[in-house]
Amino acid sequence: MSLGAHLIELRKRLFLAALGIVVGMVVGWILSDAVLQALTVPIQELSDAQGRTASLNFTDISSAFDLRIQIAFTVGVVISSPVWLYQIWAFAVPGMKRREKQYAVGFVLSAVPLFLAGCAAGWFVMPHMVVLLTGFAPQDTTALISARTYYDFVLKLVLAIGIAFVLPVFLVLLNFAGVLTAKAILKSWRVAILVITLFTAIATPAADVMSMFLLAIPMVLLYFGAAGIAFIHDRRVAKRQRTIDAEFGLDVI
Repeated sequence: MSLGAHLIELRKRLFLAALGIVVGMVVGWILSDAVLQALTVPIQELSDAQGRTASLNFTDISSAFDLRIQIAFTVGVVISSPVWLYQIWAFAVPGMKRREKQYAVGFVLSAVPLFLAGCAAGWFVMPHMVVLLTGFAPQDTTALISARTYYDFVLKLVLAIGIAFVLPVFLVLLNFAGVLTAKAILKSWRVAILVITLFTAIATPAADVMSMFLLAIPMVLLYFGAAGIAFIHDRRVAKRQRTIDAEFGLDVI
């Protein structure tokens, strides 16, 4: 394809992806009330746990509407992810070789469940963090939490942990591409555990050690799981190479 044809194809794919997100946003707007109700549950638990008034506050005239738009967009992107992921895939596939296509399919099929599992872990930890962090306030005070700030906090936490769960898939992908070996991955296990511990400590601030370990343990297991898959792949590649070398030697003889 010429450069102009590529640009036309890109415009088509972007339009379809944007259309999918818009349709997803309509569904997200319908579900925004339920999502907002789910977000207020930790605030209610905070009020019950600490015995003081706690509530979400909308400080501006348009803040409630803006928050609904944010929720609709987030839900829309998640719901329409098969559409825009397919559009990205359809645009990139013509330029890929057969083996690269297989790697990409494997990456998508494994990354999506891991991302959702990470988001679920972040959602599970989030209420504990809300109660813990607001617990540093004096006993006779009132927790007036900005709705927009609270939503940004929850969104960043859930997305950060979801992305962190996907990172081991990148290790496997790099191994299959021949960039990293299983030995190189295992050799850096101390650094990996340190980085994971620091990440979970940042994602679960204050002194919530239990939440930190609840996040760190599955991430460490995923890291060693990625190393195990890379080890099996390296053995298969080495065995295939020995077979090729043996056949070549017989041909020479």
